[in-house]
Amino acid sequence: MTGRAFIKMHGLGNDFAIVDARADSYCPTAAWVRTLADRRTGIGFDQMVILEPATDPAAHLRMRIRNADGGEVSACGNAARCVAALILAETCDDRAVIETAAGVVMAWPAGEGRVAVDMGPARTDWASIPLAEPRDTLHLEIAEGPLADPVAVGMGNPHAVFFVADVGAVDLAALGPVLEAHPLFPERTNVEVVQVLDPERLRMRVWERGVGLTRACGTGACAALVAAHRRGLTGRRASVILDGGELDIHWRDDNRVLMTGPVTTAFTGLLPETDR
Repeated sequence: MTGRAFIKMHGLGNDFAIVDARADSYCPTAAWVRTLADRRTGIGFDQMVILEPATDPAAHLRMRIRNADGGEVSACGNAARCVAALILAETCDDRAVIETAAGVVMAWPAGEGRVAVDMGPARTDWASIPLAEPRDTLHLEIAEGPLADPVAVGMGNPHAVFFVADVGAVDLAALGPVLEAHPLFPERTNVEVVQVLDPERLRMRVWERGVGLTRACGTGACAALVAAHRRGLTGRRASVILDGGELDIHWRDDNRVLMTGPVTTAFTGLLPETDR
């Protein structure tokens, strides 16, 4: 067989088809990404990640991210950890430096198949999230069904974080697509529902823009911790328990957010070279 090689990886079930295009460019159409992302008729993934030569001389490579709906996004924390694991294995360096549309990301091994990544600064002002107009990002006047009063956070992509008594009682499959397209978010938004278990543990479920319900979302976990600390519900460090597992999040005093968790390689394969 011939085709484009890919690696299927995931971080806590947030899964990716990773294509190395550093030597040979790869630019699939949105329709083709949607075809490949289909979990019944394609290979199935939340995001396709395309590795390209870096434009920043300090970076090992550039990572481009295509959502399952074919659209391109700027940041994905779990994808960054997976790509970092590939770089670390390829180079034997003690740091992986990844260029993204949201900025340069640095990651490093954290033991036992785990990777830590510096996700950069949390954005809490309305313009950089972005919102469509000036608002108090700590208490947005948004409500849909049982969800209300979210915190808005930017982690290279926008998030609306709702605190609830029981994440399992929220019909996120129904509420997520409505809130994702709320007009206050001109680039749409990820939607998190978060339950505070104690000051060091959060339980989170997520509706990811352009993807839908996912088992994990790295930037969402970062946004959840930032939102919880801003509301006085946790300290600056906590474990975030998602449907797929657990991430450790640390919002440092310098405003940078560190995320640590496992990465897994599922399988390798070949993609057809052109859209069919």
